[in-house]
Amino acid sequence: MSKQELPAGAGQVAEHYPEVWDAYAELGRACAESGPLDARTRRLVKLALAVGARSEGAVHSHVRRGLEEGESAAALKQVAMLAIPTLGLPSGVAALTWIEDITES
Repeated sequence: MSKQELPAGAGQVAEHYPEVWDAYAELGRACAESGPLDARTRRLVKLALAVGARSEGAVHSHVRRGLEEGESAAALKQVAMLAIPTLGLPSGVAALTWIEDITES
């Protein structure tokens, strides 16, 4: 993702603190390459982590990226459904609404 495509807050960090952003991006790359998970699995896990953290902005970002990389809306929504027994109905429903903010627009 280029710095121009970043959400507002992350874009500001990238613009004002490029060394920090570059180190953060490198950490993300190194973590992604640290094990055997394929790109699709990593994408869905990262969405699930954003759901678990109750980070609406991160959920939006991961859903946008997932759609751009060919993920189906149905698969992204299933992540929210999987959150229900672990995180509870309110968290799963919130995640579904955040996912649908992007998939239904």
